Amino acid sequence: MSRPATVLFERQRQALLLLEALGGEVGNVDFQKLLFLYCQENSATAPYEFVPYKFGAFSFTSYADRRKLVEGELLDADDSQWRLTEAGRTALKRTDKSAATAFAQRHRSMRGDALVAATYRQFPYYATRSEIAARVLDGDRVALQNIERAAPSPKATIGRVCTIGYEGRTLENYLNALLAAGVTLLCDVRRNPISRKYGFSKSTLANGCAGVGIRYEHLRELGIDSEQRQSLVTQADYDALFADYERHSLPLQRSSLQQIVAWLKAGQRVALTCYESLPQQCHRHCVAETLEAEMGKRFTALHL
Repeated sequence: MSRPATVLFERQRQALLLLEALGGEVGNVDFQKLLFLYCQENSATAPYEFVPYKFGAFSFTSYADRRKLVEGELLDADDSQWRLTEAGRTALKRTDKSAATAFAQRHRSMRGDALVAATYRQFPYYATRSEIAARVLDGDRVALQNIERAAPSPKATIGRVCTIGYEGRTLENYLNALLAAGVTLLCDVRRNPISRKYGFSKSTLANGCAGVGIRYEHLRELGIDSEQRQSLVTQADYDALFADYERHSLPLQRSSLQQIVAWLKAGQRVALTCYESLPQQCHRHCVAETLEAEMGKRFTALHL
């Protein structure tokens, strides 16, 4: 029996189109950097977002897609490179290849350290966590200074609490928001830290945070059972739930609250996270307000 055809998301299709235009076989680091440049040049329709990582710009989502494409036999199962299969080439028939082809022609000769260095010079923010910047830039003092200036200043950001929801965000957008705010510790206040949205279940989120230098902690005691959230429709419904949470649940969680206070007093910049994008529709704002009371009048939470 023949294998059912893999249904491609548009971003996956664009990644395969780029790979085909580049010759169908590209090493991991080179392809990640070329995919990054391709997305920067086509920002209005960019299929992926990126974070600063060990070797520069990196997309967690692209690697999650890579695993799916390998499972669908559109890519070879080679951990060292992206290699298109015949099934992958067949899936791209009758697809507009002009943008990918034009990009590949302009970047035909860019590979290896020269390619990495070019991305660092043009987009220094994405090199701020690079482990190879000094080597690939080979004493380029200006470029290295630009990278240093692009990093958030820890002195200006320590010892404050933020809140953030992942609704409507990609993992990369979410992590970049944390980095821009100088967050050093992400505190997950979900009762059950699982999600059908890629990147936001506990282990994947923790790994993503670790990759960009943010510590992940989970305080499930501060969460609200999902059953209590089933019938929320209006803001009044949310307000009633949170009033009950502040009255009956939160006062019982002194240990968890004191743990966050200890992190803040130790100089960590803590972000409280849950699902909802609007803080007034998420219990994390209740936790933040309690911390404001604990830390004093000059302490104000920032909602990202």
